[in-house]
Amino acid sequence: MTESAIAIVTCFGVWALVHSVLASPAAKRWARRTVGTRYLRWYRLAFNAVAAITLLPVLALVPLLPGRMLYVISWPWRRVTLAGQVLAFLALLWSLMQTNPLHFAGISQLSSNDATGSTSLEVRGFYCYVRHPLYLFSTIAIWLTPYMTTNLAALYAAMTLYFYLGSIPEEHKLLLEFGDAYARYRARVPRFLPRLRPCKPMDEQEKRAV
Repeated sequence: MTESAIAIVTCFGVWALVHSVLASPAAKRWARRTVGTRYLRWYRLAFNAVAAITLLPVLALVPLLPGRMLYVISWPWRRVTLAGQVLAFLALLWSLMQTNPLHFAGISQLSSNDATGSTSLEVRGFYCYVRHPLYLFSTIAIWLTPYMTTNLAALYAAMTLYFYLGSIPEEHKLLLEFGDAYARYRARVPRFLPRLRPCKPMDEQEKRAV
């Protein structure tokens, strides 16, 4: 069972490493030199497709490898966890809609003159309270699973660690892209633990279009 958990963490770690490398500015510069700007507009869409497809075998290890049950939440408390998961998924979907979902998926880049599909820095909704609501609500959703096995715990722990560590290079890219606007945003909005205060959208002077 310990071997199964180690295998899952290792495989997810390899996936996360490849995912991070492909998302790096260096990989995009290499793609620009290799295929040219004309085809670079496909990079984000291909990146998402590769990430999803290569993650499936890692997820398949959870039921395939031997493990043991850690706990099962019984009724009526299971209703609480399931309700929490539903709310977390709805909040995740809402946060995704606030990121320009077509750009996030890599679709808007296909018809844009700018191969990167860059946008201005927009801060609204959950992004007024926490810088990474997608990671936050994903973490809440997975850990509210009403049953837990050793394999699931290993996967969820690896995913949670990746959400935190993966946000570091992501923020570095955003700082390069939006400059002082993102630096000011980062200074007043926490990374993962929301600060419950009135939402203050950024005004036009704080935005920096790319």
